[in-house]
Amino acid sequence: MTKLIITLLLFISSLVTAQVAQTGRWEIKTDQEGEVYKVARADSLGLVIYSKLQGKDKGSIELIRLDTALKEVWRGYIPVEQSVTISLTFVRNKSLYILARNPANPLDGFLVIDLDIKNGKYTSHHIRNAIPFVPTEFVSTNGAVMISGYFNYRPLVLHYSFALKKSKILPGFFNEPGEVNQMKSNDDGSVDIIVSGKNAVKKRSLWIRNYNSEGELIKTTVLEPSGKRNLIFGRSVKMPNNQQVVAGVYGRNSEYSRGIFVSTISTFGEYVTRYYNFADLQNFFHYLRANQEKRIKKRIERRRVKGKRLKFNYRFLVQELIPYGNQFIMLGEAFYPLYSYRATTNIDRSYVNSSWYDPSYRNYSPYRNDFIFNGFQYTHAIVIGFDKEGKIHWDNSFEISDVRSSQLEQFVKIAPVSDHVGLLYLFNNLIRTKIIKDSQVLEGKLADEVKMLDSTDYSQKGDTQMTKLDYWYGHHMFASGFQNIRQSNERGAPLKRRVFFINKISYR
Repeated sequence: MTKLIITLLLFISSLVTAQVAQTGRWEIKTDQEGEVYKVARADSLGLVIYSKLQGKDKGSIELIRLDTALKEVWRGYIPVEQSVTISLTFVRNKSLYILARNPANPLDGFLVIDLDIKNGKYTSHHIRNAIPFVPTEFVSTNGAVMISGYFNYRPLVLHYSFALKKSKILPGFFNEPGEVNQMKSNDDGSVDIIVSGKNAVKKRSLWIRNYNSEGELIKTTVLEPSGKRNLIFGRSVKMPNNQQVVAGVYGRNSEYSRGIFVSTISTFGEYVTRYYNFADLQNFFHYLRANQEKRIKKRIERRRVKGKRLKFNYRFLVQELIPYGNQFIMLGEAFYPLYSYRATTNIDRSYVNSSWYDPSYRNYSPYRNDFIFNGFQYTHAIVIGFDKEGKIHWDNSFEISDVRSSQLEQFVKIAPVSDHVGLLYLFNNLIRTKIIKDSQVLEGKLADEVKMLDSTDYSQKGDTQMTKLDYWYGHHMFASGFQNIRQSNERGAPLKRRVFFINKISYR
């Protein structure tokens, strides 16, 4: 019987592991350091690799289109001024839109390139803008683009019409301080923009504004918190019945969240909001060591028996909200900022370097001099399944404590299929995977190295940098990054080539 159980466990494990595979690779040599190449996904049309060529007398953007088999379809160059850099890209209706600007002179406005992905033909549009700002988000809609940013701590969105060749600031912006949480282009040509800001009684609320493709304001819904809560951040998704769902985090202040909220909004703008403390989630603390998680859950239960609840403060971002069967899934990631500090004592005034820590939790007072920001430490991702009314059906977690990043970005990606959900992230040279079904874990954390073109290729620790994992089409994702390929696995082996690579990731 024991042998049979072991055999069954090995069989199940092999089935789950085989559901995620690396099915192709493409690479291009590069001698330059830094993030030279970037990728725009074009669904079933493939991928477009783009790069602003560097160096003296090089004023052009290099473009390479790959098909879904990672075979090159075309390659070309778009001449631009030497000072221009690429800020953002967006793909819609078989076109790639490239937003570029001259960072040294914001009054030059923006350059938008409309590229036909199929054949590489393009049209350039120069957008003049009297208000200088750094773009933060960029979307396209029917015959226009929208660019968000900030001026004097106030959010604004610039609308540019290709047909009229005119730009304007969208109505409803540039009035009060706030933050643009999301700009989402819909299939019907409209755009939803979520802004977080304070209402008349100084409570942080969410403004959800819907604009048509001409930039006209169609509808505004204001989500206001109840009690002593503040709505810190939110993302939305449209359900098949045209109902809108907004999920985000709430808290007592604008930095730390105490839980998750879900608002369901009818087509008439009426909404119902439900709040879930982190302590209400079954697996929120599963990233901790087993004895730590057990102690926290005991404390939660003791407080619950007394009719009270523990209050946990986390830095938490809702990254995604997707429909899944008759429910929808929310993915969020927890993190905290990392600092090192150099301090002086009254005795010798010598510099002291600390280890990694979060100063919001620890106090190093006799040493209270300048802190040095060293990026963000991620702890774990939380996945929650809601029904159409915003009620939680299940939750699960994925530990990502090995990730440190200089900027906030989404690491964990969701690979949903009919009977389970895959969770994946890429960091350095490892693709980590976890397979779940609701609150169950079908397969724990697995790690696979990024595969290379040749079995004789080899990379050492630290040879792979700036890796990213992103969605592609159907049941496929792609991994990308920069890698030093060596001739052998010996320590200090000579460099064979430095490449930018793309690996196709398939799951079923």
